[in-house]
Parts: sequence; structure tokens; C-alpha cells
Amino acid sequence: MNATPPNIVFLHAHNTGRFIEPYGHAVPTPNLMKMAREGALFRRAFSAAPSCSPSRAAFLTGQYPHCSGMLGLAHRGFALAQPERHIAHVLGAAGYETAQCGTEHVVAHGKGTVSEAYDHALTRDNSARAADVAPAVCDWLRQKPSQPFFLNVGTTETHTPYPAPEPECFPAENPDHCVPPRPFPDTPELRQMAAGFKTSARQMDDAFGAILTTLAETGQDANTYVFAFTDHGLQWPLHIGSVGEHGNAAYFVARGPVHFAGGKTLDAMVSLMDLFPTVCDLAEIEHPRWLQGASLLPLVDGEVEQLRDRLFFEQSFHAAYEPMRAVRTDRHILIRRFDERQSLVLPNTDDTPAKQDLMDHDWAAQPRYQEMLYDHYFDPDQQNNLIGEAGVADVEVQLRASLDHWMRQTQDPILAGPIRLPKGVMATDPNAYSPGQEPLIVGE
Repeated sequence: MNATPPNIVFLHAHNTGRFIEPYGHAVPTPNLMKMAREGALFRRAFSAAPSCSPSRAAFLTGQYPHCSGMLGLAHRGFALAQPERHIAHVLGAAGYETAQCGTEHVVAHGKGTVSEAYDHALTRDNSARAADVAPAVCDWLRQKPSQPFFLNVGTTETHTPYPAPEPECFPAENPDHCVPPRPFPDTPELRQMAAGFKTSARQMDDAFGAILTTLAETGQDANTYVFAFTDHGLQWPLHIGSVGEHGNAAYFVARGPVHFAGGKTLDAMVSLMDLFPTVCDLAEIEHPRWLQGASLLPLVDGEVEQLRDRLFFEQSFHAAYEPMRAVRTDRHILIRRFDERQSLVLPNTDDTPAKQDLMDHDWAAQPRYQEMLYDHYFDPDQQNNLIGEAGVADVEVQLRASLDHWMRQTQDPILAGPIRLPKGVMATDPNAYSPGQEPLIVGE
């Protein structure tokens, strides 16, 4: 290992997708934009799951959710099967000082809010609000932690409910000049929701900017790699909880003294699971045997044009049980359900104006397919199911075989039938309307 291994900082937001300025949207995030101009912007980054805890467990352990044991939400009782595989444990064993602040979301309900993997829990009063997270992190950085350090920071933003827009101070937050994310219609109610999202994104970006400024002011940025990203897609219907192009879409920007510099833009498919092996390479640590991602260094250094030709996504539980698995290539995605259910699982969509808008326009009457094949090029919003179409018969067969192989190779528990809710773990009835609607189902 080098005499001075680099510091590693994770800055992650809640439910942001790619709906921010570096991806061409009118959602001002000047600090993330500065990172993109100075570092590396990944245009096609994806989470392993479109749900909070499974996605976070994936990038913190480098494993698919069904391999890490995080098949659902931590605050409902799901937990890592092998918590010793947490990245903070691995870096700590290699001599890193480790700290966490804000949202982590991989500790089972009733056992605290932060993994025991860290040396320091900086979160104050259990608050993960950006306005509380940034001061706590900046204070710790000003104390000059021992080198090297790993800092994991998560903000509640951009989780709903969104704060009230402030167009008088921030003109971009004027609802009249906003547009909802795809694939939503342009309506006054959804423009208002989009304006609130902009406010939340501004608060998130301000927090990250304060942390980046403190790294610079304390002279620690010269040997620090910063990875800024979100856990998965937006907290809108057809995004969060939906396996596919919108639900698994994640913004991902990185900056560092080597590799992640120079304002690079990369179009290759990458996974947030690639973070762990990348950090191992930067720290010159041997890759743990369980890692299922790939180091980003050959890609950002121009040694390869892509790391892989396909990605795999999954969901088992969100608020309710709704098992799905998917394989995505550059051109197509195949999504398979495993519940034989004909109607929507509405509690897996948070109660927002966007949900109400869809319901008001007969969303519940839309077909719910058990298997779906979409063409990204002609159908980026995944609205036209191609299963059974003669022109893509070979693609359908190949992707189905690829998905089956991945599930067998990773010993996916769904192969044995419906996944049972573990003892003491809670879930919402799939027939409910809202995520928190009682009575909740409890595993026995």
C-alpha cells in the first residue's frame, strides 16, 4: 500500500434518479455540476434495486440484494445476512478511520440507525436532513481525522414530502416554469411537485457543497476521492419500486486526484455495486471474494470502452411483496414478475400528487404484465411491451436465458418459490393503497 492511501467520501441522496442539472435538467445543483465539470460524470449509472435498503446494501457490500440478505426495507426489519461484509469493516481492517453521518438504511428496525461497522457516528439527534448533516460532517473534517479515512454521508433529501418552493429567492423553483420528469404529463399539480423537488435538490446540493468546501479549506481534498450519487430513481410512480429504466436510474458523479479528473463523460453502463471494487483498487486492497461489481478504473482510464454488456436488477419487497428480476443490455431490457398478480401493487407507490394524478386517469385499469421486453432506443419510457413480437423473438430468448443463468449463478431464493417474510419483519398487504396502511403483515 502507498504511504498515504487516499481518503474516500461517499455523498448519497435519497430518491433523486438523474433529475438534476448535470444530466441536462433545469434542476440547479451547482456543486454537483462543478464536480461533473472537474471530475467524471456517468451518464448511465444504475442501482441494483429501485428500493432504498436493497440498493444501499448493494453498494455498501458489493453484492446483489438477494445475496446480501437485504430483500426489503431495513426499517421494516430486513438486515444484512453478513454485516462483516460492509465496506466500512473492510476499510477499517486496512487501517482506515471510518465515519458515517445521516441516512444509511441498512440496520434492521429496533437496532439503531447506523451500522456498527464505523468508528464514528456523526449523526445528531438521528437527523438526516441536509441542513443537519452538513455541519456535523464539516465539524468532523475540521478536526482533521487521521489519514486515511472513509466517510459515508447520506441526506434525507430528495425524499418526499418536498419542502415548499421559494421562487422569490430561487427563480428556478417557480412552478410555472417547471416541467415534471418523464413520463409524466405537464399539469399544474405535477409542475408544483416538480418545483418542490427542485427545492429539495437545492438543499441536498448545498450540503454536499459545504462538505466539498471544507475538504478544500482543510487541505484534505488533494488526497480524497469523492463519489456523489443517489440510491435509485425518483420517489414518483413508475420510478421508485419499479424495476427498469426510471426506477434504477441513478446520478453518479466522481472526483479525485487521479482517474476521476478532467471533466470526463462516460456513457458505458455502470452499477453502484462498482463502487466497492473501485475503492479497493484506489486503496490498494485485495478485492473481497464476494464482490459482484467491477472496478471503474479501467473504464475511466480509457483502457476499456465498457465494463460489461448487461446489468441485472431486482426487487423482492418494497413496502409490499412484489418480486421482479430484470436483465438490461444497451438496447433492451427484459423484466419478469414472480407473483402472478393481475392488479397493481399500489402500496409500493408513495402517496403523492403524481400517484393521485395517475389514479385519476385510470392507472389501475392498465394491464400488469408478468413479463416485459422493452427497446430503449424506440421506447425509453418502457410503455410498449414487445413480448411475443416476431421481430425480437431472438432477443427475448437470449435475455430470458441470461436472466435464468444469473438467478441460478447467484442462488436467487425466488427460484425456490415465493419468498417468505422473515420472522418479525413487517410488510404492507399488496392489496392496500398506501405504504403504511395497517394492518401490516408480520413474518412468523
